[in-house]
Amino acid sequence: MAYTLLFLFFLLLQSLDLAAMAATLRPNFYSETCPQAESIVKDVMKKAMIREPRSIASVMRLQFHDCFVNGCDASLLLDDTPNMLGEKLALSNIDSLRSYEVVDEVKEALEKACPGVVSCADLLVMAARDAVVLSGGPYWEVKLGRLDSLTASQEDSNQIMPSPRSNATYLIDLFSRFNLSVQDLVALSGSHSIGKGRCFSIVFRLYNQSGSGLPDPAIEPAFREKLDKLCPLGGDGNVTGDLDATPEIFDNQYFKDLVNGRGFLNSDQTLFTYPLTREYVIEFSENQEKFFQAFAEGMIKMGDLQSGRPGETRRDCRVVNRHRPGVEVLFETSNEKE
Repeated sequence: MAYTLLFLFFLLLQSLDLAAMAATLRPNFYSETCPQAESIVKDVMKKAMIREPRSIASVMRLQFHDCFVNGCDASLLLDDTPNMLGEKLALSNIDSLRSYEVVDEVKEALEKACPGVVSCADLLVMAARDAVVLSGGPYWEVKLGRLDSLTASQEDSNQIMPSPRSNATYLIDLFSRFNLSVQDLVALSGSHSIGKGRCFSIVFRLYNQSGSGLPDPAIEPAFREKLDKLCPLGGDGNVTGDLDATPEIFDNQYFKDLVNGRGFLNSDQTLFTYPLTREYVIEFSENQEKFFQAFAEGMIKMGDLQSGRPGETRRDCRVVNRHRPGVEVLFETSNEKE
């Protein structure tokens, strides 16, 4: 009888759509089960920032790469297994995403304080917000209560995540699939206000834009000369450059750089060259508070993305929990212990 009820409950939950699942998220989700959760995440992020400022920008970007692939479920954090190719080695992630060890540190601290309570998916959302705040950006109240996925898919990541070569038209279409507006796209691209990018991601812009054998004409000449020296043709593709002129400060300098033709990535600069996105780039370059507000709103909307699939609260963000033989994981709540 118990298993029959569980099965019916499972079918009911599968019938719920993405929006309904997102509606279950709420602020202060761990107020009773782990009231210190948010302060723990922030403390570990502070230590990581002192140790290596770039690391917190890297952690912030993990939320983007996680949420766009089957919702915010920490599938990105799963290591490959003999039976599963995960997302870490997907085309947009390999040799690009980093600082997984910071996530491990945060999870270890949370498990020590509240074993089996805080999901890795919620951890990423809290850490991304703290990365922005610690870098001088806006604060927003995060909604929590996500589940961690039971699997990951390199194929799904390859099919969904955009490349640095993407243009504005492609990005607008991609974001619209997740009910994110043109303003959301431009504001969330402002995550590149902090951090660095690899030469591998821009060498085509410098020497063969659109197969022309020429550099991207949108690049300001003096900036192109700087990039030529940083990323010579045939050079080390893993050399990194600043994504904007103030790579450790979350501000609107990113948009000012785009207006002046000094965007590092093609997918950044295209936001200014394309008319539909240009208006927001100009607005955010002139008004930092509007950018901050739009960015916070976009992060909240992106954090609502969920697949509605079965999940759990992982004890280790890199692997799924071990469950008793014959017991199938259905829909656990994120504040229940295994």
